[in-house]
Amino acid sequence: MVTTSQLCRWFEVPRRTVYYRETKAPSKVQATLAEPIKALIEQEPSFGYRTVAGLLGLNKNTVQRIFQLNGWQVKKRAVGSRPRIEAKVSVAERPDERWATDLCRVWGGHDGWLVLALVIDCYTRQLLGWQLSRSGKATTAAAALEQALIARFGSLGRVTTPFLLRSDNGLVFSSRRYTALVRSYGLKQEFITPYCPQQNGMVERVIRTLKEQCIHRHRFESQQHASRVISDWIQFYNTRRPHQALGMKTPAEAYRLAA
Repeated sequence: MVTTSQLCRWFEVPRRTVYYRETKAPSKVQATLAEPIKALIEQEPSFGYRTVAGLLGLNKNTVQRIFQLNGWQVKKRAVGSRPRIEAKVSVAERPDERWATDLCRVWGGHDGWLVLALVIDCYTRQLLGWQLSRSGKATTAAAALEQALIARFGSLGRVTTPFLLRSDNGLVFSSRRYTALVRSYGLKQEFITPYCPQQNGMVERVIRTLKEQCIHRHRFESQQHASRVISDWIQFYNTRRPHQALGMKTPAEAYRLAA
């Protein structure tokens, strides 16, 4: 007869592992807390525990524990090792010190591929301007910029205090039409180092969030349908969605406090 000790030696397993018995009862989750959390993440599966806690007004550690016990964590992307260059990132110390802009593509059903232009304030993270069109020309980016200027200053015209507008080196942003428009409003363009999108990380990150929480969760039938859904999400993002980098404030709250 083979003893337990011999089996443990053969298979190189500590004996305490064989004799161990769970003594602590598994943690229980209060239904009154779990139910609203579950309802929210079923509606918005990409929300993390900090966002859920901010929207429901709950303690983030409690929400994180409920996520862990129920296996509701959002799967994180694998972190790769990419070389980074030393360059100034797209941050600002006050509102309207630096804006950032970029383009992305959206499938619009029978209208085909659409181009979405976004303009964001790098301090408040507010999405100030956007434009969705079937054209990826400078007119799309220009319309988003003009919408941002109207949203912030109430009208179009030269800004009283010039500030920076950051973008990549794409043909749209470096075109004569777009650069002339930027100058006409008194803004100063700055371009990131080629092939270094991390330098425009602020707007790149909000595009990823927009895709994960809005675009990829809908099957748009047309440009009009896409515009309506994206408009609703941007309104939610600016006024209701808490932002970790802003101390769990919304972009609109951050602007009011800084103004």
